[in-house]
Amino acid sequence: MGLQDKIFKLKGKVQHYAWGGYEYIPHWLGIKNTEHKPFAEYWMGAHPSASSRLVDGDKEIILYDVIQQQPEIFIGSKALNEFGELPYLFKILDVNDMLSIQVHPSKTEAEKGFSAEEAAGIPINAPHRNYKDKNHKPEVMVALSEFWLLHGFREKESLKKILEDVPEFKNFVNLFEEDGYKALYRHVMEMPQQQVNELLTPLIKRVLQHKKNNRLTKEQPGWWVAKLYADENKMHDIDRGIFSIYFFNIVKVKPGEAVFQGAGIPHAYLEGQNVELMANSDNVLRGGLTPKHIDIPELMKHTLFEGIVPDVMKGKDAGSGEKMYNCPVTDFGISKIELHAGETYNHKANAMEIFVIIEGTMQVSGTNTLPAAKGNAMAVLYGESYTVSTDSHVLMYKAFVP
Repeated sequence: MGLQDKIFKLKGKVQHYAWGGYEYIPHWLGIKNTEHKPFAEYWMGAHPSASSRLVDGDKEIILYDVIQQQPEIFIGSKALNEFGELPYLFKILDVNDMLSIQVHPSKTEAEKGFSAEEAAGIPINAPHRNYKDKNHKPEVMVALSEFWLLHGFREKESLKKILEDVPEFKNFVNLFEEDGYKALYRHVMEMPQQQVNELLTPLIKRVLQHKKNNRLTKEQPGWWVAKLYADENKMHDIDRGIFSIYFFNIVKVKPGEAVFQGAGIPHAYLEGQNVELMANSDNVLRGGLTPKHIDIPELMKHTLFEGIVPDVMKGKDAGSGEKMYNCPVTDFGISKIELHAGETYNHKANAMEIFVIIEGTMQVSGTNTLPAAKGNAMAVLYGESYTVSTDSHVLMYKAFVP
């Protein structure tokens, strides 16, 4: 591949997971969803299972392959030496149904877990495998719409009030006061299924009635439980993820606001659209709201059992229309860039950078010049000095290596 050009259009990969919405991503891409498939995620990066493609004239080149062949040209020697690959995966998500409750391990724990499962001979694609790679999976999301998520345990007084106010949870108050978060969570996560059903069925019936009577809002756990069990025929084996909906913070994020999820923070996306950036990993330990494998001992080992106040970041002004969202990791950084007619943004790529254009039109000029518009993604190779300009308005997000 001749690489006189340093700026490329990037074709991402759509993931049609069942929880996805049907309109947002097709509308953004400017295509019709004629088969009425869920469009859950749009991946931009070099993940081996779903790599993006670089558009080079009339050819399309698999990004993962060319990074393997010429890593210094694409990501630069610093990123190569530290990570051995493009260290991030960039996505757009449209969350229609709730995602699984999950926790991500730290890098050290991921390395240990991966080695142990390899030694045990568990196939990498086995449904009961926890560790698909040796990497940690910190992630950050920036809302594109009003977005709702669960994030970390409620602070002590808030959780105690929930336990006191929900009739089915009153018996947990002493356990929580005497033995804390971990004992409470272990108790509900290890409870026999029959007991979960008996405890939670009356709660579900009550919140469904409250929803019908317009007595619930999205700030309340009952709203999400009622959404989960809107189809009352599903009430045979109750999902113990309901406990987490009550025990965790329910967070509302406005467009342009961001939330970072580090190792150990239990979380789940509930509803809305976002742009998400994460370390290039697939290590997920699940705790409910999913038919997928749940490994309670492993989940308990890696969960941070303390009350937190979620940090919703507004972004820090970095000049030239750019706002930075500070993430405490070296794998990735994310910024929002918004320009109006006549404004420009100039930068030099520290490693490969990927832009995703949410609204408007622009052009990127450096070694070569390319136009871009809503629905496009662009890749700028390592070391390239470039200028972004618009004659109208553009809103985009940039993924980079700090």
